[in-house]
Amino acid sequence: MKIKELVSALERFAPLPLQDGFDNAGMQVGLTEVEATGALLCLDVTEAVIDEAIVLKYNLIISHHPLIFKGYKSITGKDYVERCILKAIKHDIAIYSAHTNLDNASGGVNFKIAEKIGLSNVHILSEKEDSLLKLVTFVPIEYAESVRFALFDAGCGNIGNYDSCSYNIEGEGTFRAQEGTNPFCGKIGALHNEREVRIETILPSFKKLAVMHALRAAHPYEEPAFDFYSLKNSWTQTGSGIWGELENPETEIDFLKRIKKIFEVGCVKHTKFTGRLIKKVALCGGAGVFLLPNAINCGADVFITGEIRYHDYFGHEDEILMAEIGHYESEQYTKEIFYSLIRDLFPNFATQFSKINTNPIKYL
Repeated sequence: MKIKELVSALERFAPLPLQDGFDNAGMQVGLTEVEATGALLCLDVTEAVIDEAIVLKYNLIISHHPLIFKGYKSITGKDYVERCILKAIKHDIAIYSAHTNLDNASGGVNFKIAEKIGLSNVHILSEKEDSLLKLVTFVPIEYAESVRFALFDAGCGNIGNYDSCSYNIEGEGTFRAQEGTNPFCGKIGALHNEREVRIETILPSFKKLAVMHALRAAHPYEEPAFDFYSLKNSWTQTGSGIWGELENPETEIDFLKRIKKIFEVGCVKHTKFTGRLIKKVALCGGAGVFLLPNAINCGADVFITGEIRYHDYFGHEDEILMAEIGHYESEQYTKEIFYSLIRDLFPNFATQFSKINTNPIKYL
């Protein structure tokens, strides 16, 4: 199996266009056409992690945090990133990272955190905006079904937990084929009337090109008519953060003690207790304090994230309990997502969690 097959599987689950603008997810180092000997799964790429892959004879490292965030004008080994790049290239090790695209994907990082906490009735906290298109096309009645299924296979028709969604109405189309054409029906130079189905369906904007190719391949007309419309709808399947509910409400102290144990947190920082039971939980792995207003607006009793700035603790003491559990601690189970994806698709492929704790923060 080639490395590109693994990369393709990861990107079907967490497409790169889902990443935030500041990010640099995807291939970091190496070639994808080579045979994969094994994958080492980690949160961060360090020299010790690369040494671990060398000992295992694995030529692929899959990380959550990208090794490379900025552009480099030279690679001389002056910092750990450059040394990692040099060492990976020297030992023919490819490095792939799934970062905010995995944060924003359905079933991604925040869903894993919610699973560990035991939340049900889970929803995206801040849904992606301006990311959807509506496709409208017109197909001869007898070809409508085959074209619909081709569009669904290309990624159209997903709304929430429903797929294969479309709206269809019959009508009559007209056209006149000009000289040099090869019309599917009708005669050159003659006005033709055809009973057609107007098909409307929805798609993520980054799938536009693939959907166009699928439409043209499945449509019987030489020149199919179609339109794409930008939608203002929120994309309920993707976005930042999660909110969900506990089946059995807990006191604030019991909840935080349980969080401390689950995520092996050296120090849980939090605001003063509100005196309310914890039922609705909002969360975001990593640096997620930007979602605090969303957590308050959804009526959450507590907001958990990896990092909270000092001044962000002020002003919300009576609205919500805030808890900071550490960036590394909040995202450490991301490796399990990688493992499950690879195991389910390639059960005989060698995959292993890194044994290196890459958390740069220590607790005295």
